[in-house]
Amino acid sequence: MQHVTLNNGVEMPILGFGVYQIPPEQTQQAVADALTAGYRLLDTAAAYGNEEAVGAAIKASAIPREDLFVTTKLWVQDAPAEGNTRQALETSLAKLGLDHVDLYLMHQPYGDVYGQWRAMEAANREGLAKAIGVANFYPDRLLDLILNNEITPAVNQVETHPFFQRTADHALMREHGVRHQSWGGFAEGKNGLFTHPALTEIGTAYDKSAAQVVLRWLIQRDIVTIPKSVRPERMAQNLDVFDFQLTDDQMAQIAALDTGETLFFDHHDPEMVDWLSKRRLDS
Repeated sequence: MQHVTLNNGVEMPILGFGVYQIPPEQTQQAVADALTAGYRLLDTAAAYGNEEAVGAAIKASAIPREDLFVTTKLWVQDAPAEGNTRQALETSLAKLGLDHVDLYLMHQPYGDVYGQWRAMEAANREGLAKAIGVANFYPDRLLDLILNNEITPAVNQVETHPFFQRTADHALMREHGVRHQSWGGFAEGKNGLFTHPALTEIGTAYDKSAAQVVLRWLIQRDIVTIPKSVRPERMAQNLDVFDFQLTDDQMAQIAALDTGETLFFDHHDPEMVDWLSKRRLDS
């Protein structure tokens, strides 16, 4: 497995396993299968409702804790955000059955962002989170957070796939030492990604699928990715992307697919901001 080094020296696998939209009752088995396949980066969130199942799979695996990289995420917290953020992290740790996470992300750029970030900085200093970062931050919000706080986010996890490539975002993250991480790398199959002619044609040259081409493309852009699947054979296939290299021409062909627009939801849309900001999780 290829690793990347975060801005605080923490090592992170470049390819991991995500559990977004996996029902809690299926998550433990899915994570167990992923660990058996060889994944060591696991990505969950309080908002996914499956942290306990991820923790149960980790416990049952008997894999040494130091060999795992576990990410979870903080949902938008009510004011005062600092105390509620600490409580939310402790709740996540209890559900995961862990004494620390390797990466703790602010899931949305809303609410008392500064209060949440100060509490996350404190958790990082105490060792409850080896690294801290954000998700869904556009360049303006990310730069504002960087310029006005002590700790620069180690990671920004954002929608990134062949149809929304985030080239300018990537450049800003690289400039400031923030690791770009992709969610939705397969665009959930939208725009016919799994059978897209350009991707399948490239894959034919290496006896790889369109999905494997996408993962290889992300890795060659130095982007951490966390594909999801509940099928063991697909999990294994998603890991099998380190034995080929896309050419510059092939990378350019994929670059040409960029529309520059989200396929899911716009964090600048007032209705979406209102919905995300008001959503609260059950404890």
